[in-house]
Amino acid sequence: MAFVVKLPANIQGLCDCNFTNTSKRARYSLIKRQKSLVKMCSSNSGVPVQLLEHTPSFKSQNNALPIMVNGCTGKMGRAVLEAAISAGLLPVPVAFSGPEDSGKIVDVGGKQITVHGPSDRESTLSSIFEEHPDLIVVDYTVPAAVNDNAELYCKVGVPFVMGTTGGDRDRLYKTVTDSNNYAVISPQMGKQVVAFLAAMEIMAEKFPGAFSGYQLQVMESHQASKLDLSGTAKAVISCFQRLGVSYDLDKVKQIRDPRQQLEMVGVPKEHLTGHAFHLYHLTSPDDTVSFEFQHNVCGRSIYAEGTVDAVLFLAKKVKAKADKRIYDMIDVLQEGNMR
Repeated sequence: MAFVVKLPANIQGLCDCNFTNTSKRARYSLIKRQKSLVKMCSSNSGVPVQLLEHTPSFKSQNNALPIMVNGCTGKMGRAVLEAAISAGLLPVPVAFSGPEDSGKIVDVGGKQITVHGPSDRESTLSSIFEEHPDLIVVDYTVPAAVNDNAELYCKVGVPFVMGTTGGDRDRLYKTVTDSNNYAVISPQMGKQVVAFLAAMEIMAEKFPGAFSGYQLQVMESHQASKLDLSGTAKAVISCFQRLGVSYDLDKVKQIRDPRQQLEMVGVPKEHLTGHAFHLYHLTSPDDTVSFEFQHNVCGRSIYAEGTVDAVLFLAKKVKAKADKRIYDMIDVLQEGNMR
């Protein structure tokens, strides 16, 4: 017996935009990926076997890397869970979130996860870590929880991947350094976007002052639920500042209104609840030269897949007892061997 079940497609946008100071308009084209298929068939023993197209070979639960995704009640956390399960990782049956989510049950890919609020987090995490000594924690919570969560992970000694933006970043790095814990910390988990950031870093390092005197305009559009300024925008702006551009972060045009995103930015309607459109426009002092840099993402799969790569990377570093303890996504890219 065999049958095919069609799942909703994961749509990833590849967008092209032309933006000028005079028109303030953008043209976007979306290339949609074909729908994924999950094929179910029966083995000789009569036990159903699930085959996922375009995913790594399935690992048995006995050998799967355990993962805890905190913030899994959110869309980003859920996307990471889906990608992790597809990659053969094993979600543990508990996760942390805010008090409003305490007691909720998250069901992803047949895995049920009980969400715990702030109380008894240390004892719960310690118990899970004792049961799963290879555990890696992934954090996609909220900016206000970044530092407290990191302190908890470091106190218990659990390696973690911090995808949440915001918080006191200096304090975050100090917490990890003082504890000698392992962590991947990155405001941007999309591998291709990180490669763009790396190129910007190289340009800023090799050609400081190359854009001296140029005027910079920055627009970033994210779903309304994103509370803070994009960490990626901050990183790119930092590169431009080193390239000689004078710019203050409070000048960034943050667009969170769905109507503006549709009409002005050109975000596809189906991706209003999950997108990241960034545009950086440079103009020479005499207005005769302009440059544009942009990266537009529809959906969350690019970040979820990058997060899984970060988890696998960190697990190898922990197992190897690497001397370096704090990593970012550039380290993950440079390591290679990504899926």
